[in-house]
Amino acid sequence: MNKHLRRRGPLARLFAILVGAMLLLQAPSLAVADGGPTGSDQSFAQSLGERELTVTVRRIDKVPGPLRIDVVTHRGSPPGKLMLALVPQDAKGNLSAPGQVTERGTVELGAEPGLYGVTLTVDRAGPWELEIGDGTRTARIPFVVQVKVVAPTERAAYGGFIAAGGCLVCALVAAVRRRGTGVAMVATGGLVMALSVGITGAMLSPTVRPPAVPGSETDATLANTVDPYADASAPRTDPARPPVNIRVEADAATVGRRFELRLVLTDGSTGRPVDDLQVHHGALAHLVVISPSGQLWHLHPIRVAAGDYRVELTPTEPGTYALSVELARRGGGMQLVRPAGFPVSGQPSATKPAAEPAPTELGARVVDGTKVTVSAGRPAAGRSSTISVAVDAPLQLWLGMQGHLIAAGPVPETKSSPFERAPVWLHGHAMAPGQPTVNPPDETVAGFGPEVRFTTTFPYPGRYYLWVQVERDYAVLTIPVVLDVPATNGEVS
Repeated sequence: MNKHLRRRGPLARLFAILVGAMLLLQAPSLAVADGGPTGSDQSFAQSLGERELTVTVRRIDKVPGPLRIDVVTHRGSPPGKLMLALVPQDAKGNLSAPGQVTERGTVELGAEPGLYGVTLTVDRAGPWELEIGDGTRTARIPFVVQVKVVAPTERAAYGGFIAAGGCLVCALVAAVRRRGTGVAMVATGGLVMALSVGITGAMLSPTVRPPAVPGSETDATLANTVDPYADASAPRTDPARPPVNIRVEADAATVGRRFELRLVLTDGSTGRPVDDLQVHHGALAHLVVISPSGQLWHLHPIRVAAGDYRVELTPTEPGTYALSVELARRGGGMQLVRPAGFPVSGQPSATKPAAEPAPTELGARVVDGTKVTVSAGRPAAGRSSTISVAVDAPLQLWLGMQGHLIAAGPVPETKSSPFERAPVWLHGHAMAPGQPTVNPPDETVAGFGPEVRFTTTFPYPGRYYLWVQVERDYAVLTIPVVLDVPATNGEVS
């Protein structure tokens, strides 16, 4: 009896070791983090002809796979059909060549504003262009299809734990079938080695620096999107990228006639077309146009080619129109460019501009059928001031924000290009309380407001023209204000 127990003793001890290893594999302390981010929804505001659209490319986890594209129309946009096409910008192996359309689709826009969409298919990760046309003009929107990426340390951790599980099973089978301690010990050794690899990978995983994100921190390619860890030494961005120069081209503009405005973007150093703009507050470029009397257009030019952005508008009065362009270049940061304005000839329109500035008072008023109340505390030059707007309606997020504030001033008392001569142009934003910075709710959610607050500083005393923009019921309300800012009186509003 004692001899029989002694003969089974080594197997019993081995079985205890294997059970302990199995419990160790199940320990929560060895859990590793999920893989790298798979990207997020990408939204682009587009002023396509007479339509102001928000185009959203939904996230995708794997390729090939379905890609959902949603289009939000706003009140006043005409119904009709949009033609869509997907065009890859990089390829390898048997994939179709860059620049060739891989799939087409259509979106039927109804008379009511809201959400419309279509599902297409992408066959690869990396850089793409989404073409959206209305039969007259075509926007070409660059976007990146990102897929789930696992860090090398996490792959080592997962591989180690899987191998450890296989060794554990082999060792248990050998022990149960009494194939001798040799086979079991070899399997146990493999188990220990695999556990060492897995645990080391799990412990090192939190310390590994995430790779540069293709499309935002580095120029996207098919290779670095599929495996961004392959070239860890690649610079995230080129901090020396120069500012963007903008040349404005326009046909002869006449009051009451719709015309096209062209923005030519070139590199400030090489003079080559700039084609590395990043999405900045929901658009590749924000164009602000102000008429001589103070009517505002906040538009989002469509990209038709590298460095070539275009937009249409209808002037309402003669004179010189001032404009500014806000954009962000990869590696160059955000820019507010104020190119030379453009002249408009003709006679004043018989129709009163919808966004004509109110007199000078603040307080309550009705804008497009909605009651709003504007207050500004006691502003003073050089001091932070709070502009508050209470809207008697639930608000939606427009361009990812609860509200937008555009200001120009001090405006000289002259009828000749007053806004072109204003030394200060401001563009501020108001986020909703508790609003997530990643994947915020889209425009279908009307649960924000009623108060929108902006904090800004007016550098000089004088008269400023302000425009607050919010969205309700798929309509963008423009609330104009004229604010007289006195010299600093030592108080902060």
